[in-house]
Amino acid sequence: MQQRIKHLLQASTLWFAIAITICIAYLSLIKTTNFPDIAFSNIDKIYHLVAYFGLTSSWLFALKKPKYKYKVLIACVLYGIILEVLQTTLTEYRAGELFDFLANSVGVLLALLIFNLFLKKKHLINPKTCK
Repeated sequence: MQQRIKHLLQASTLWFAIAITICIAYLSLIKTTNFPDIAFSNIDKIYHLVAYFGLTSSWLFALKKPKYKYKVLIACVLYGIILEVLQTTLTEYRAGELFDFLANSVGVLLALLIFNLFLKKKHLINPKTCK
């Protein structure tokens, strides 16, 4: 019974990671309506950071294998680059920005840092294998 529950949860985390990946692509490429001016003009960078933190975290916890963590890191950074390029090439209402890419990358790195700390704290893996 426990094996079935474990398998179901593992499959759920994978579907969750896929859903987040699709949502980020959708939100990155749709036309947004004009929002009222906010005092903090670069708040979209925080959105980017949070989105890519969630993306990376979901894939790290879906795969749960330390040997994949740097592959996930590279894939998420490349995904961010691809979406920024697509915003510039496919849409007339969006533009890819270097600072968006940097915010994406900070979110990815922050997720990796927290993933490593979580695994070490929970003793789920040998700390020597985290390197």
